[in-house]
Amino acid sequence: MDLTPLFLSLKIASMATVIVFVTGVFFARIITRRRFPGKRILESLLMLPLVLPPTVVGFGLLYIFGNNGPIGKWLLQWFDVQIVFTWTGAVIAAIVVAFPLMYQSAAASFQKYDRNIEHAALTMGASKWRVFWSISFPLAWPGLLAGLVLTFARALGEFGATLMIAGYIPNQTETIPLSIYFAVESGNRDVALFWVISILMIGFGAILWLNWWSERNILRLTSNQ
Repeated sequence: MDLTPLFLSLKIASMATVIVFVTGVFFARIITRRRFPGKRILESLLMLPLVLPPTVVGFGLLYIFGNNGPIGKWLLQWFDVQIVFTWTGAVIAAIVVAFPLMYQSAAASFQKYDRNIEHAALTMGASKWRVFWSISFPLAWPGLLAGLVLTFARALGEFGATLMIAGYIPNQTETIPLSIYFAVESGNRDVALFWVISILMIGFGAILWLNWWSERNILRLTSNQ
C-alpha cells in the first residue's frame, strides 16, 4: 500500500494548521478588542467559508489563483509560481475552509475571561505584548487548543475545495479524501476502506486526546482550588 496520500495529507494539514492558528488568533484578538466601521462585515467575510459549499470556495480560489486570475497571473508572471494543480493549492484550500473554526474558537476564548485582569496589568505598567503572552494567551489557551485540533481535523478532511484548485494528481495532490473518492470511482473498495479507516483513526485520536487533555486540565484546576 502506497502511503503517499497519508504523508501528503499530514503535510498539508500541518502547514495549514500553523498558518490558520497564527492568523486566526491575530484576527480574533483584534476584532474582539476593537470597534471600527465595518467590523461585522469583516467578521462575516471571515466566517463565510463555513456556510458555503466547498466547491464554491474552490471555484473562488480557482478564479483568484488560476493562471489568468488576479493573483495567480501575477505570481506566474513575476515569480514563475503556479498555484493550481499543486500541493500549495491544497494548502490554500485547507487554510480557507478551516480558518472559520479557528477564528470562532479564538474569538470565544478571548471573550470568555474577565478583561479587568488585563486592564489591571496595563495600569501596573505592563506592555500590551507582555499582557497578551503572560495573561491573555494562557487564559484563552484551552479554547485555542480546541480550535487548533478542530482546524487540523478539518484541514485533513478537506475534499471539495482541494479538488477544484489542486485537482487529483497521484503523488502530488493525492490527499486521503481524494484517494477515497477516486478509489471508489475506480472500484477499488479495499483501498477506499483502508483510507477511510485511517482517517477515522486519526480524527478519533485527535478528538480523544483533546477530551483527555480538557478533563485533565479541569481536574488540575479543581485540585488547585
